Amino acid sequence: MSKPKGLALIRKSDETHWVGDGFPVRTMFGYHDSRFDMSPFLLLDYAGPAEFPPTKERLGVEEHPHRGFETVTIVYSGEVEHRDSSGGGGKIGPGDVQWMTAASGVVHEEFHGVDFAKNGGVFQMVQLWVNLPKKDKMTSPRYQTLTKSQIKNVDLKNGAGVVRVIAGEFAGVKGPAHTFSPVNLWDIRLNKNATVDLKLPEGHTTAILNLNGKVALSDGEKINEAELAVFNRTGEVITLKTEEPAMLLLLAGEPINEPVVGSGPFVMNSMEEIERAYSDYHQGRMGKIAPQST
Repeated sequence: MSKPKGLALIRKSDETHWVGDGFPVRTMFGYHDSRFDMSPFLLLDYAGPAEFPPTKERLGVEEHPHRGFETVTIVYSGEVEHRDSSGGGGKIGPGDVQWMTAASGVVHEEFHGVDFAKNGGVFQMVQLWVNLPKKDKMTSPRYQTLTKSQIKNVDLKNGAGVVRVIAGEFAGVKGPAHTFSPVNLWDIRLNKNATVDLKLPEGHTTAILNLNGKVALSDGEKINEAELAVFNRTGEVITLKTEEPAMLLLLAGEPINEPVVGSGPFVMNSMEEIERAYSDYHQGRMGKIAPQST
């Protein structure tokens, strides 16, 4: 019989700050937080839900660099347009995911989609930073657009809901994302009065972000909206129960047992590597974003 994964803590962030002028986010955890180890995950920003009026302005984040990790952007409502110095880019909308591997270094920009800005509406997204093992930190950058149609749905038993497998595997179905270390990323939609058991690898860091609704665990503890439940690494099963429909994001991954040294947009293994990253960026070695064609 599989052993349950016990709850370690519930994290709530009531503080919203702006990233650029397009992303009002709550940081659920970051790599400077020494209170709990979320490896291989470095940061999770939850943006919205926020209402934006129609505008002709470009709202978002101007070009900035990254090195040493991956950014994963999941759109629930709204649109995000991305361009980077490796030539990657595109537009993602509801149900789509952008998986950008910064690795040796990229310069990129992120803005609201032109159509979304023109019409306005509700914006809601999550951005997750995933660390890279030391051996992969200086590999070539890459960009994966994972469209809604590429992400397979798995129906849960007894009509409990559905799991969209972005990365890793659920019930024998594999997600389309290519990862450098074992990672499960599941977009979970649960129906009213549902009970579901989720089986996960022993020893992996595991957390659930509640984006909408109320969810109870097997011990009766509740995960409310905009809260992150972090579980113990021991055990294999998480049981979830709902009284109303819920929308959740589950992240689980094998810890990377290596030093984490970060500064702003760079996360490496030593301060010397951080200093080199700043130097390489200022010297233009991370490339430039190509001018947009008119």
